[in-house]
Amino acid sequence: MTVRIAVFLLAVASVVGLAGCNTVAGAGKDIQTAGEGIEKSAENNQ
Repeated sequence: MTVRIAVFLLAVASVVGLAGCNTVAGAGKDIQTAGEGIEKSAENNQ
């Protein structure tokens, strides 16, 4: 279950990264958003 969630989050982060990061600042925001999603998922699975 945890691996499935991690793969899903990685796929979402990749799509967001490819679609929306035109600048370094944009890439930083995308990475931060992905990190927040992973953190939330980890908190929910404790």
